[in-house]
Amino acid sequence: MHAGETPSLPPRVLGLDVGSKTIGLAVSDPLGITAQGLQTIRRKNKRLDFERLAAVIREYKVSEIVIGYPLRLSGAEGTQSEKMRHFAEEVSQKFGLPVHLWDERLTSSQANRLLREFDLSIRKRGEAVDRMAAVLIFQRWMEARQAALGS
Repeated sequence: MHAGETPSLPPRVLGLDVGSKTIGLAVSDPLGITAQGLQTIRRKNKRLDFERLAAVIREYKVSEIVIGYPLRLSGAEGTQSEKMRHFAEEVSQKFGLPVHLWDERLTSSQANRLLREFDLSIRKRGEAVDRMAAVLIFQRWMEARQAALGS
């Protein structure tokens, strides 16, 4: 690095917790260490949902995406897994970015439990659970990736 150059930060990664009514969002911090929750997207239709995702991808200069993969408690795939695999393929094609599916089992119940500890009203908890689930999915993926890289 030469004098006056700023060190380059790692590319940011976007985490999604995709449901039928909402998409919870989390993005890696500028150093790529932790996941930060973003405003949840209220789903309208595919075109508008993808427009909102495109805006987030541009704003945070996202280089890859992690999507929660709904497996059954046994670990088997089901209809929701199939739908999410199809959604992930669409996202990858639409934005030209690598997309990773990551096991999301129990993240919503863990998110609800954490939010209950903060004594939020049921309404506020409902608004925050998707964002918190996205953070949990994404944080687990980042930790697994760091472990695989040996750092």
